[in-house]
Amino acid sequence: MSVRRLAKEQPASFAFAPDIQDKVAWWIAKFPPGRQQSAVIPLLWLVQKQQGWVCEPALRVVAEALSMPVIRVLEIATFYTMFQLKPVGTVAHVQLCGTTPCMLRGANSLKGVLAAKIGAKDHCSTDGRFSWEEVECLGACANAPMAAINDYYYEDLTEASLEALLADFDAGKSPAPGSAIGREGSAPEGPALTLTDPRLYDGSRAKPLGGLPNAVTPEPAQ
Repeated sequence: MSVRRLAKEQPASFAFAPDIQDKVAWWIAKFPPGRQQSAVIPLLWLVQKQQGWVCEPALRVVAEALSMPVIRVLEIATFYTMFQLKPVGTVAHVQLCGTTPCMLRGANSLKGVLAAKIGAKDHCSTDGRFSWEEVECLGACANAPMAAINDYYYEDLTEASLEALLADFDAGKSPAPGSAIGREGSAPEGPALTLTDPRLYDGSRAKPLGGLPNAVTPEPAQ
């Protein structure tokens, strides 16, 4: 298990933005008295949605809002890898899956694209707009290789399609998530190869009820 630590450079303070305060109160109110600490993960997620990562001052703000020790909030933030503990790209943060299915389908070549377009992994680009990291399985193995960019999955990637995605983000666009080759969900790539006979579905091949062994012929309706 990897060791996750807070970034060495931290902002002096953190405060929830005015438009986030209502969401903070809403999450806290979802839990009965004495159980407000159960909102710690949603509040940490709101921190990350506001500034892109979870800084040390934000841990203290969350701890104060939930009346819990700061160390407990730190334990949660460092345990769950969905929380970024250092700054990421302000436009796009790419989490490239490098586990076996994606690796076998070309993830290594995608690393080269990210390194060339963004720079070294686990660091922001020189302008701070992009960053990338390699992660473990994201659960979209049937559509490998894939990456999570910000909040969405982009699947069936090639070097060309990944470059196009980065270009779209760089241009201020919001590329539609999903398969780069247009497959629906995790359906097999290409057209159906089995069960293609239409007679399987139009009833023409169904046997009469009376022809079945030991069949009981239903009584006619009165």
